[in-house]
Amino acid sequence: MTTLTAILASLQRLDRRWIFLAMLIAVLIPVLTRVTYPETPTAMTSAVFNKIESLPSGSRVLLPLDYDPGSEAELGPMAKAVIRHCALKRHKMYFLTLWPTGLPLLERNLRQIVEGEFKEVGLKYGVDYVNLGYVPGEAVAVKLLATDFRKARGQDNTGTSLDRLPMMQQVRSAQDMDLIMAISAGYPGVKEWVLFAAIPNRIPLGMGVTGVTAPQMYPYYPNQVVGLITAIKGAAEYETALAAAYPDEMSRLDASGIQRMGPQLWAHRLMIVLIVIGNILQLTRGRGGRK
Repeated sequence: MTTLTAILASLQRLDRRWIFLAMLIAVLIPVLTRVTYPETPTAMTSAVFNKIESLPSGSRVLLPLDYDPGSEAELGPMAKAVIRHCALKRHKMYFLTLWPTGLPLLERNLRQIVEGEFKEVGLKYGVDYVNLGYVPGEAVAVKLLATDFRKARGQDNTGTSLDRLPMMQQVRSAQDMDLIMAISAGYPGVKEWVLFAAIPNRIPLGMGVTGVTAPQMYPYYPNQVVGLITAIKGAAEYETALAAAYPDEMSRLDASGIQRMGPQLWAHRLMIVLIVIGNILQLTRGRGGRK
């Protein structure tokens, strides 16, 4: 009992910098060892995957990537996974962003995935994919895109008229899309796509959101949206589903969502241990009488 009391007393005097060091080690070891853990896709993640998978090749998918560098760690992996899935299915991809700070990330995804990883496939700009760039106007832009693309954005990101692009010839609005797959960190984003595009026009909509935004979006599933990918956990689940369906193709590509789950898992475990220890210390301190 004396030994236990001494241990508890020393923990009460522990310098908090040791806790910071423990957290650093908990995160650093999985990063360096690149250890991964099996993921099981949830129903909401699987619903998004199954929707994209079930669409016939050549279907039109609108991909609004409405996030900035601050949310890239959470949303970047899921955006890459969804783009890869659309490319593997040979869907026609229509990229845009409602965030001015999201345009560089959109362009990077195009360079890395569509024009890089799938270069040998021969996806052609204007035929298989198009970059509509930044569309200003926030919620108003979503309303315009839902009714008339050219009122919201008459040209692509290079300044080429939409009428000159083959894949835009039969497209007048978001209502001509087989699916909107919106990945968003906030306003404007998924909620606006639900309220001003999906619900009024009955357009199938899938979502990819941050962990903070997810609870606000749950009520829309499954009636208003086909599915929901949530934070880095959802990205890892989607990568798992993608690897199971396309093992040969995905074996050569990075799975950043799955890789990032290792550090997160051990960080959460350490936090739980620290919470338990903190509560024990508080209880033992309380037995000594209140101040």
